[in-house]
Amino acid sequence: MSPMSGSRRVRAAGPPVSFKAACSDCRARFELDAGALRLVIGGSRRTTFYSFTCPACGASVRKPAGERIVELLTGGGVSTLRSV
Repeated sequence: MSPMSGSRRVRAAGPPVSFKAACSDCRARFELDAGALRLVIGGSRRTTFYSFTCPACGASVRKPAGERIVELLTGGGVSTLRSV
């Protein structure tokens, strides 16, 4: 299965991957594991994004994801959905 197909990519066993993130609302900075992030790949740049819930304030955060971010998140085992 390619990194972009299906709804989930299985990552080889290894050390857990964490991603640096920041909240748009409270501006807190933190690290999240792959299970705390969701990636949506849409038909355009405007509809491709990742999202998470801020552990500091509980806000739902949604940020655009370019090609490099998509590569990093899928390679790190983040659950991926395709949007049409």
